[in-house]
Amino acid sequence: MVEIKVPAVGESITEVTIASWTKKDGAMVKLDEVVASIESDKATLDISAPKAGKLKILVKEGETVAIGSKIAEVDETAVATATAEPTPKSPEASAAPAAPSQEKNFPSPAAAKILAEKGVDAGSVQGSGRDGRVTKGDALSAQASQPIPLKTGDSELRSLAHQTMASSFSREIRREKMTGLRKTIATRLVNAKNTTAMLTTFNEVDMSAVMEIRKKHKDAFKEKHGVGLGFMSFFTKACCVALKAYPAVNGMIDGNELVYHNYADVGVAVSTPRGLVVPIIRNAESMGMAQIESKIIELAGRARDGKITIDEMQNGTFTITNGGIFGSMLSTPILNAPQSAILGMHNIVERPVAVNGQVVIRPIMYLALSYDHRIIDGRESVSFLKTVKEMLEDPSRLLLDV
Repeated sequence: MVEIKVPAVGESITEVTIASWTKKDGAMVKLDEVVASIESDKATLDISAPKAGKLKILVKEGETVAIGSKIAEVDETAVATATAEPTPKSPEASAAPAAPSQEKNFPSPAAAKILAEKGVDAGSVQGSGRDGRVTKGDALSAQASQPIPLKTGDSELRSLAHQTMASSFSREIRREKMTGLRKTIATRLVNAKNTTAMLTTFNEVDMSAVMEIRKKHKDAFKEKHGVGLGFMSFFTKACCVALKAYPAVNGMIDGNELVYHNYADVGVAVSTPRGLVVPIIRNAESMGMAQIESKIIELAGRARDGKITIDEMQNGTFTITNGGIFGSMLSTPILNAPQSAILGMHNIVERPVAVNGQVVIRPIMYLALSYDHRIIDGRESVSFLKTVKEMLEDPSRLLLDV
C-alpha cells in the first residue's frame, strides 16, 4: 500500500478540509491522476495519486485533518491483478451500452448533492474542473430549468404549472459546514472592523475618455498583445500613480511603527465559488497595460479554478475590488488587513451631469476609498481619490506621468 498524505500548503496552515474526492473508494487510479481536492483557509489544492492502483479512501468529504495526515492508500498490486484477469466475452456484455464516463462532466459528491436539491440535471452543467468535472462551485452557480411559456387557453399545462409552483414552496432549511476559507474571510473582516479606524471617502469619475480609448484601440491592442484592454489595467495604473504621490495610502501599521512601501503590490479581489480571494500583482507600478491585463487574467483564472497558491495572495500593499461587475452602484469596502486602504469600483451608469454650464449625459462610475484613519489623514485620502479620478478622466497623463 502506498500512502496518500496531506502535503504542507503553507507555513501558517496546520489543517485542511477534504473538499471532494474525484475518485470513488475502490476505483482504479493512474499515476499522477487527481483523486481529491483539499481546502485550507486560504486556497484549494488538488491531490494526485503517487502510484497507479486501487484507491482506498480513509477520510470522508468535509472532514478536517492535520497536515501530514494519511487520507487514503493506493494498492499497487491491484494493477497487476487487473491486468492479468481476462476480459469476459459474451453477447450480453458486448451489446450492453457503455457506462457513462466519470471523467467528463461528472459531478463530485458535494456537487451531485447540490444539483439534486436544485433539481438540475448534471448533464446540463458545464464543468470547470479537471477534464470537465462538475465542481461544487459549478453546482452552486447552476440554475434550475426555466418554466416553459404557456399558451393562452392551455388549461392542462397551466394546471400542471400551478401544481408545480404550489409544491415548490417550502419552509425547510439546509445546513452546511463552513469551509476553512469562509471562516478565515469572516474572521479577517470582523478583525478589520474592530481593530482599525476605518473610514470611507467617495468621488465620481467620468469614464468617457477611458471608454473612447478602449473603443479606438481595443482591436489593435488585442492583436498585438493577445489580451483584451479592460478597465482594471487603467485603474491599476491610476492607483499606482496616486500611491506614489501619497505613500501613506500604500503603507501599513506594524506595532508602533509606520511601514511605507516604495513599490505597489496591488491585490485584485476575485469572486470564486469558494469565496473572495485577492491575488497580488507584484510591482504593478513597473508594468505596462498589457502586462497588467495578462497577469490579471492569469491570476483570476487560477483563483476561480482553485489553483492559486498562498504566496500569490500574501503581502499585498493595496487592494482594488470591483463590485460593479455584479451591478453595485455604491459600497464601502472593508480593509484587507494589514493594508491601510482599498479602492471600490462600481457599475458605470449614464447620468446627467453639468459640463461647461450645460447638462449632458456621461458614463459615470462612483468610486469609494476605505482607509485606516490611524495612518491616513483625510487630506491624503481625498487627494488620492481625486488623483485617481484625474488620471482616468485624462488617461494620456498615465502615459506622460504628469
